Amino acid sequence: MSKALGSKYTIEYSEKASEYYEIVKDILQSDIVKEMKQYKHHYSTTCFQHSLNVSYYNYIVCKKLGLNYKQAARAGLLHDLFLYDWRVEKRKKGELPHGFTHPKRALENAKQHFELDKREEDIIIKHMWPLTVKLPKYPESYVIVMMDKYSAVVELGSYFKGKVGTKIKDHIPSRKH
Repeated sequence: MSKALGSKYTIEYSEKASEYYEIVKDILQSDIVKEMKQYKHHYSTTCFQHSLNVSYYNYIVCKKLGLNYKQAARAGLLHDLFLYDWRVEKRKKGELPHGFTHPKRALENAKQHFELDKREEDIIIKHMWPLTVKLPKYPESYVIVMMDKYSAVVELGSYFKGKVGTKIKDHIPSRKH
């Protein structure tokens, strides 16, 4: 069962998320995308969960804006298909940091396993703009830039909320009657 962080809907079984699920079902069921569950991304969030969050919110925003929400949802699920732990993997001398390089690796992996059109490619490769330097070509590419950052903030907030809540509970004396 999959659920975007902050959403009420389990995408496989909710009537509200059924259209989204039909759009991305083949991607979600692929072994290469399931492999993303092995890699941490933002503290306690896996790369898979982060990509699901971005994809789902990309879908919602693009649909509301009258953009190509199907391509936005699919590319959102593939935007971080880099398949390594960026905190552990050592950079080669002279290589740029992960934030600059992973969109290219994600696009290469996505193209090996899925058919992508030019819009989906642009969404994936430009999701880290302005680090990618070249401007996004499509409105959906600008939406993913925002949804990627939004999702990261929500994920970090969720992580720290759990940490702060635990610390506060540890310091509140229990009341015994």
